Amino acid sequence: MRILKVFIEIDGVQRYVGNIEGESFSDACFAYSKDYMDSEFGRPISVSLPFMDGEYSSKQTAQFFDGLLPEGFSRKAVADWIKTDERDYITMLAVLGRECLGAIRIVESDESMSSSYEKLSLEQVKELAAEGATKSTQMLMETHLSLTGATGKVGLYYDEGNGEWYLPKGEAPSTHIVKQSHVRFEKIVLNEQLCMLTAKKLGIDTPESFVVNAGDGQDSEVLFATKRYDRMIDGGKKISGFRSPNRLHQEDFAQAMGISSTDKYEREPAGYLGKIFDVIRAYCTDPLGDQLELWRRVCFNYLIGNTDCHIKNHSLLYGKDLKSIRLAPAYDIVCTRVYSTTRQMSYYLSDEIDIDKVNRKHILAAAADAGLSERMAMKIFDEIADSIDGAVSEAAEDLLSQGLSGAEEMAHRISVARINIM
Repeated sequence: MRILKVFIEIDGVQRYVGNIEGESFSDACFAYSKDYMDSEFGRPISVSLPFMDGEYSSKQTAQFFDGLLPEGFSRKAVADWIKTDERDYITMLAVLGRECLGAIRIVESDESMSSSYEKLSLEQVKELAAEGATKSTQMLMETHLSLTGATGKVGLYYDEGNGEWYLPKGEAPSTHIVKQSHVRFEKIVLNEQLCMLTAKKLGIDTPESFVVNAGDGQDSEVLFATKRYDRMIDGGKKISGFRSPNRLHQEDFAQAMGISSTDKYEREPAGYLGKIFDVIRAYCTDPLGDQLELWRRVCFNYLIGNTDCHIKNHSLLYGKDLKSIRLAPAYDIVCTRVYSTTRQMSYYLSDEIDIDKVNRKHILAAAADAGLSERMAMKIFDEIADSIDGAVSEAAEDLLSQGLSGAEEMAHRISVARINIM
């Protein structure tokens, strides 16, 4: 029998939540601690896992906890290195779970680990940029970090005052998520930063992000850095002389809706869009504001030509005491139409999944599926459609002023590739 202890950070304090127990990943089940449920600070760790006596099923357990782990190449590399099955999320969590997205921490042993920040040289940053997912997965293993997603990424600590990067060790929290340029998609770091800046200019809530140039701007020498919205420096805690952030809890919509990461794309009509809005109405502290914010993102992702805005690319962010829930800032926005990728969107708009076949009729029907008024939904859609080209140009000018010479060309490619609809 394997027993993994689940903790969550609440207002800067680690709290024991319960256990995941089973002979293997195939039968492991999660149960809350009665003391946690009865405590004044106890709150469910997922809207899909409300308090209850007894165990959740192995399927329900996997749907949430497997969703904390990397996907794609990084997951395969981790499984190979620790010599386990790729499906064995229990063993991978035992290795990587001390620092997850959000505020969850998972340990199999009570052995304490020293925490520190180790400075990275410029050469190490260049190596991280050049070697892509292989290098970032090695760092995941070294630092017990579990970051979801299929691209190579790693959590690092950024000393903003000195512009220096540090590798968190032990249980030290990171402040930024850093991704490499994808080997298959040219200039994707520039593409993502342009799209994120464009979204911000159109009033969409996005975290601070920037391009780390460790050379002359070539794909092998640039990284995409995003300030973690699930980390907050609030207090006097220090590690290695640096102010250490507190963890804020988050969960993506696959976890919140009880859907496996393998089903993050809606391949058959299943009402994903409507279900996301249902979760917001039922659980968010400001349901009206968050519904309108999510609709802006739905419209923007469609108009910018992003077919990879699956349900794990939208999240809920909890308050530091877990008493409030809001829609987390937008992330992972790329104009995928710049590349020769699928034209299938990540979820249906009404009854259509092909981005090239969507028209105003589908947008109107999607707004109805989301429970929004036609007038408000189309006002938002038309405002974004009318302003998006100007916002792309402004974002490119900002990046050009920062010395990123390819910004103008990428802005042109995005403007050509993006969706134009009347």
